[in-house]
Amino acid sequence: MKDLGQLIITGIGGLTLSPAEKEFIEKEKVGGVILFSKNFSDPIQLKALTDSINSLNIDYPFFICVDHEGGRVIRFKKYFTQFPPMLNLARLNDPEIFYQVGKIMGQELSSCGINLNFSPCCDLFTNPKNQVIGDRAFGSDPQKVDPLIKKFIEGMKNEHVLSCAKHFPGHGDTLEDSHFELPRVTNALKILKEREFIPFIHAIKSGVDTIMMGHLLVDEIDPKLPCSLSKPAHDIILKELNFKGLIFTDDMQMDAIKKGFSVAKAAELSIVAGANCLVYRDLDYAKAALAALKETQISKSMLRETIEKVTEFKKKNLSKRAPSQITFKPGEKFILDIKNRLV
Repeated sequence: MKDLGQLIITGIGGLTLSPAEKEFIEKEKVGGVILFSKNFSDPIQLKALTDSINSLNIDYPFFICVDHEGGRVIRFKKYFTQFPPMLNLARLNDPEIFYQVGKIMGQELSSCGINLNFSPCCDLFTNPKNQVIGDRAFGSDPQKVDPLIKKFIEGMKNEHVLSCAKHFPGHGDTLEDSHFELPRVTNALKILKEREFIPFIHAIKSGVDTIMMGHLLVDEIDPKLPCSLSKPAHDIILKELNFKGLIFTDDMQMDAIKKGFSVAKAAELSIVAGANCLVYRDLDYAKAALAALKETQISKSMLRETIEKVTEFKKKNLSKRAPSQITFKPGEKFILDIKNRLV
């Protein structure tokens, strides 16, 4: 089917595109690229890399994505402003700080050609034993994180960087790490609606562009399938929360998915459930997933509808071009100020 590659986000191997990567991205009209530490040496190299990706664009702009949360989850360790964990900043109870964080992140990312930041982390820090989320969260009280998330999204939006609320329906009250195993959430749906859902609802009201579905087995949503593969979980976002943006999967190569499902089956289930873009950190997996979708039993009308949703979103939201000049470091004085306040 035409433009099926728009449903795929792929990783790449190094600091430049290999011939095989160029061929796959261009020929298949892949939807976007996710970048990691292995793809970065300095801002000039990064801008050259994103420019080379964008040069392959024929019909649609690319999502060029990264996990850039601050704290311990940040792929670019040098040159970029290194923010404290969001949970630490939340101690200051100052929404304006989060606006500046989002704005500075947006300036730096946008100037290097990145247009989608997989942030903010809308999981609540409700389980102190949870190591995978921990200080990545904006707090434990859903009402207190509301103005912080709102301002963070606003700051990035003002710099034309798309935001992503993750990991729905909430990874904060788990012990397992979905990178290695499938976490199970046994809380009642009533508790989830009154607590875990709230930051995502606030993010949607604040204009968040995308939502990332977590690899979480939530008994009262779907006792059989992880939320990333579950239609009832996606229906909550699309129908109950009335979200109009795109739904991305978390990395489909995480063991939470790999241990229980083949690449083909996971890709198919996720699209049928309601996901719009499937994320793979390695090219070989992205190729396998796309090959599976080409042979899938999913109806052509469903695939066409999903592709159209992605392409229409891009037309509406990716018209802004990255600045021609790299912007570094706008955040040095700001970081010094907030570190003094945190002492």
